[in-house]
Parts: sequence; C-alpha cells; structure tokens
Amino acid sequence: MASFKKYKTKSGEKWLFKLRTVHDPITGKKKQTTRRGFDTKPEAERAARELLNDLDLGKTVYDNPITFNEFAMKWLDIYEKERSVKPGTRRIRQHEINNLNTHFENIRMIDITWNVYQEALHDLQEKFAYQTVHGIHTTGKMIFKKAMQLEVIKKNPTEYAYLTRKKKTVEELETTAYLPKYMEKGQLAYFLLTANSEGLDLDFEVFLTLAYSGLRVGEMCALKETDLINENGHYFLKITKTYYNPKNNIIDYQILTPKTESSVRTIDIDNRVVKALKEVIELNHQLKNEVGEEYHDENFIFVNRNENYGYPIYPKLIDSRMKRILKKTKELNQELSPHTLRHTHTSLLAEAGVPLERIMERLGHSDDKTTTNIYLHTTEEVRKRDSEKFGSLMNNLLDF
Repeated sequence: MASFKKYKTKSGEKWLFKLRTVHDPITGKKKQTTRRGFDTKPEAERAARELLNDLDLGKTVYDNPITFNEFAMKWLDIYEKERSVKPGTRRIRQHEINNLNTHFENIRMIDITWNVYQEALHDLQEKFAYQTVHGIHTTGKMIFKKAMQLEVIKKNPTEYAYLTRKKKTVEELETTAYLPKYMEKGQLAYFLLTANSEGLDLDFEVFLTLAYSGLRVGEMCALKETDLINENGHYFLKITKTYYNPKNNIIDYQILTPKTESSVRTIDIDNRVVKALKEVIELNHQLKNEVGEEYHDENFIFVNRNENYGYPIYPKLIDSRMKRILKKTKELNQELSPHTLRHTHTSLLAEAGVPLERIMERLGHSDDKTTTNIYLHTTEEVRKRDSEKFGSLMNNLLDF
C-alpha cells in the first residue's frame, strides 16, 4: 500500500507518496520508492496506481538506479558521436548540464517528474535570462528524449514543460533605450577611421576585413595566405575552416571545419580588403625572414608579431581591441562586439539592394533568423529614402 504526505516547497505545498516496490537483488527485500512534486493528493494517488499497475505487468523500469548526472555524461558522449559536434558545442552542452545539475545531479532519472522538472525551470528563470534558460531546457529535452529511447525512463518529464516570458509594461517599453546590434554606414566609417588612426597593430586590417566580408571571427582568425585567391586580377576569399581556442592559449589552438556545411564558401572581396591583406602578408614575410625558425610557419594571415611569432591571433584579443576603440568613439554603442560587424555587413548589403538569398550565401547561412530580421529592418538611410519617395508622390495631393 502507498502512503501519502503533504510537504512544503518554495512555491507552495506539494504531495508525495511512498511505496514498497521492486526487490533489492542483494537483500531480497522490497525497496521503498518515493515520488514527490504532485499538486494534489488525487494526482499523487493516480501516479501511485500507475506505478503499481506497471509493477504488476512486470515493467521494472523504476528499478534503474542511474542518476541524472551519470546519464547526462553518457548522453553527452552519445550526442558528440551521433552528431559529430565540435568541441565548442560540447562545451556549451556541458555548461548547460552543469546548470541542470544544480537541481538534479544526484537524483535518479526515474525520480524526476514533470513537476520536479518544471519547478527547476522556474527557479532557473529567476537567475538567468530567457535565452539562457531556453538553451538549458533544450539540452534537458535532448537528454530525457534519449533516456526514453534507451528505456531508462517511462515518461518524459520535459514533454509538457514550458518557459514563461515576462511581459513589459508600456512604461518599460517607452523608457527602454534601443541599442542597435549593428552600425549604420556613417557609424562604421567613424569606427574604422578611429581604428586606423588610434588602433594597435592589425586593428584596422582586422576590423576592415570583418566589416567588408561578413566573416565570423573564428573564420577570419583561421585565414591562410592560400585562402586569398586571384583569378585574372579578381580576388576572392575561400572559407573552409574556423579557429578554436576556448582557453585563449596562443600556442594551444585548433583549426576545425566550419560551423555548418553551408559555411564552406568562396566570396568576392573589395579592393580595399585585398590591399590590406596583401600588406599584412608582406609584413609577415619580412618578420619570418627576421626571426627565422622562431616563426610558427603555417601561413596564417593575421598573426602575432610581438611574441609567439606566426601564431594566429585569437577572438578574445579581437574583442578586447574592439572595446578599446569603442571607448575612443563615445558616440557609438559601447556594447557592440566583433560579431556586430557581421550584422553590419548584412544591413549594408540589404541597403545596397542585394537579395536576402545572396546575402545568406555570402554569410554561409542556410537559414538564420537574425540575418532575416536585420534584412527586413532596413537601415536609417533606406527608411529616409522611402519617406522622401512617399512625400514626393503625395506632394500635390492636398493642394486645394
């Protein structure tokens, strides 16, 4: 027989039941199973009856002792092999598992009910931004789906779990400052001129390349001299790889395949970028001759020149360099990042009338919501032209 008990939680009173179920293979005695997190006693009674029915039918899934963390680690290995994910993706999933572990680490998979999982999501939303918890929840759903597939659990506690969105008041919407995620053409010119006049070594060339090509930062760091292609005086960049260095150790880096298959591409580049890249390559050759064998000779374009000669620069350095330049341009949004230049490239292509499909191809996207949103949200100059066209059309309409 099951016993039922009411208990208190941070979110209010809940119900649990205790039931002696499967036999312990060592002692031969029945073990006690506890299920908690039910809103009402009838709900707990129904769950107890279902458990008893399963036991009568010989379904002993409830005897599996594996904890959430134990299974999550097994899942992570399976996930990496099945999807051939990159180290960075595995690291993100591990971080999300760590957040789930704050609630489930030593709890058996079979003991995590919908109520328990839902309470964990609510608690996480008190601590983190919506998008952060959305990522954690995505990982949780994948873990429990695999547990279902492997018959570790009978019910998926994430199936009907949900996240809540906080609605802003009218006052909040009116007082919230709009910080663009990309620069307008004039702002980009101001930023690049500042990088040229007050930037450190390679700053101007790096930011010019990012802004004029739309490359991801990792793709740019991985560029080699052989990626600059000359066909009858017309230059292209070939993107076939990306740079990975989570510990920001200059020497300990990895060159990986790009983010997706569509990321492998060849793009036209502006003459200004060609000129800048050629000058950088020429300086690299001079440095190579000066330091000889000390030079890490892998033909990278953007390399360290003060020490660790020839090793590619890394994204964290580019990020800190951009922050330094933004401080000198107080008129610009100080929250912009190197990835902002990719968004800027998108907006300027849209302003130039390049179709969305071609922009996607240039950026190495098969589909991307952010790119689409930027494309649809036309720049200030385009909106101004639209307004002027409308004004010209309606100019004499009300002359009476």
